[in-house]
Amino acid sequence: MLPRFGLPVLCLAALIPALAAAAPEREFPSEEGMLSVRTLAEGLKHPWALAFLPDGKGMLVTERPGNLRLISSEGQVGPPISGVPQVWATGQGGLLDVALSPTFKIDRLVYLSFAEGGGEGGTAGTAVGRGQLSADLAHLDDFKVIFRQLPKLSNGYHFGSRLVFDRDGYLFIALGENNDRLSAQDLDKLQGKVVRILPDGQVPKDNPFVGRKDARAQIWSFGHRNQQGAALNPWTGEIWTHEHGPRGGDEINIPKPGKNYGWPLATHGIDYSLMPIPETQGKHVDGMVDPHYVWEKSPAISGMAFYDNPRFNAWQHNLFIGALAAQSLIRLKLEGDAIVHEERLLGPLNARIRDVRQGPDGYLYLLTDAEDGALLKVGLEP
Repeated sequence: MLPRFGLPVLCLAALIPALAAAAPEREFPSEEGMLSVRTLAEGLKHPWALAFLPDGKGMLVTERPGNLRLISSEGQVGPPISGVPQVWATGQGGLLDVALSPTFKIDRLVYLSFAEGGGEGGTAGTAVGRGQLSADLAHLDDFKVIFRQLPKLSNGYHFGSRLVFDRDGYLFIALGENNDRLSAQDLDKLQGKVVRILPDGQVPKDNPFVGRKDARAQIWSFGHRNQQGAALNPWTGEIWTHEHGPRGGDEINIPKPGKNYGWPLATHGIDYSLMPIPETQGKHVDGMVDPHYVWEKSPAISGMAFYDNPRFNAWQHNLFIGALAAQSLIRLKLEGDAIVHEERLLGPLNARIRDVRQGPDGYLYLLTDAEDGALLKVGLEP
């Protein structure tokens, strides 16, 4: 385990960069050459998401039990940042995604998604809020909730949730259906939806269901199960999301306004009991959008990053996705929007990959989901 910030012994603090630099690199084969994997930090408690601060100031990393930490580019792990909201750390719930404001250099706003309790019968739902990161990177000031998934229906399952800003500054939130299947089809509920809001939480006037009394105005698309990946396609400007199927049927979608993506009426999966999903009408249902890409056997996908950096040309126009059950990094080759090839990477790591991001240096950064989780830096050998 790497040393932490705040140790009183100065000589130990001085050793931290040297220890991080000395972390051994491991090599793994891939179709595009040998992969180098370096462990930057360990001892993270179920890390869920990361976001890069500008100007080489390191990364913000969420831990599901409720901590937000700063990790330096060299792998130094800071103490918990104060001012983070209290989270409902039960089952799959806790502190989840993190994203920076598109104008972070001006407003220093950090957005967090998290499970929030207080529902009827002890249930919870996903909430999103924002606070201003202090200049010393030690605390969030004036944290305010700007979105709540209502009603709160989760008993510990299927919160989603990923946060993505598009080119116009709208915030997209990819939500789970709280393991309440049919709620994904109910427009008066926010379960199983992609929502689109303004950075302060207000509803854009051109959202597809604005003005309908039977629908929540925040909704962009619906019929989703448990979305744990979302990213902005850098070449088209569209938001892509992916979601867990039940037993089979993990899928990638390109959510369009007002469209229905099927769950639970249309799915490629079956129930964990090996029986059909009771409400399912088949893999395709008229009037619902088929998946852009689907896995008949679920890798249990989480995290998503498009690769658009000159450092590793072999990865250009690739999409990388973490896999929990399959314990691998999935590489998808794109031709336009079409996915034309799939490769599974890093299987020998035996690690549940929760998040994947492209760093400003062109390397991929991964988080492994474990009580003793790690931050990994992945590149291609020259």
